[in-house]
Amino acid sequence: MNKRFFKTIALLQQSLLGISIVLLAAGPVALLIWGDLLPFSAMGILYTISLASVALVMSIRPLADIASDVPQIRALVILRKGFGVLSASIIVTFLLAKIIEPQSAYIASILTPAYWSLDRYALFAHLGDITGLILLITSNTFSKRVLGPWWKRVQKLAYVYFYAGALYEMLALQSTFAMVAMGVVTVLVLIAWVKKRFEKVIVPTSANA
Repeated sequence: MNKRFFKTIALLQQSLLGISIVLLAAGPVALLIWGDLLPFSAMGILYTISLASVALVMSIRPLADIASDVPQIRALVILRKGFGVLSASIIVTFLLAKIIEPQSAYIASILTPAYWSLDRYALFAHLGDITGLILLITSNTFSKRVLGPWWKRVQKLAYVYFYAGALYEMLALQSTFAMVAMGVVTVLVLIAWVKKRFEKVIVPTSANA
C-alpha cells in the first residue's frame, strides 16, 4: 500500500473532523437565525449525510473483518472516527439549536412521556439525539482514558444511534436510502459475526489435528 493512500486517508480524516468542529461552533446559531429560511429539502439532505456517514462507520468494521486479507479495506477503519463525528455533529447541531432557542422547553420535555412516545416516531428521533450526543462527547482520547474498559461498551451505542436514526428517516421521512442502509449494515454485521464464529471453531480444531 503506497504512502499516497495513507496520506489521502489522513487528509480525509482531518477534513471530516474540521467540518464537524465548524458545524458545532457555528451551526446551532446559524440555524437559530436563518433556520426558517432553509427549505425542508435542505434539512433532509443534512439528515441523509448524517445517516450515510454513520452507515459507513457501521459498514467499515465488518467489511474489514470479512476482507481481512485486503489491506486497503483494513486501513479504512481509521476513518470510522471522522465519519462518526461528522454524523453525530450534524444531529447535535440540530439538538443544540433547539436548546438555545429563546424560551426553549426542550430540556424539560425530556422528562415527559410525549418525548418518548411513538407519535410521529419521536422515540426513534430522540434516541438518535441522545445517543449521538453521548457518542460525540466520548469520541476522544481523554474519554477513552477516563472510561477505561467502559469506553468500548459506550461506543456500542453506535448501533442504537444508527438504527434509531435509520428507522426515523425511513418511517417519518419515507427514506428509501435509510431502508437500504439498514439492510446493508445488518447483512455485513451478520456475515462478519458468522465468519468470526467459524474461525473460532476451525482454528482450535486445526490446532488439535
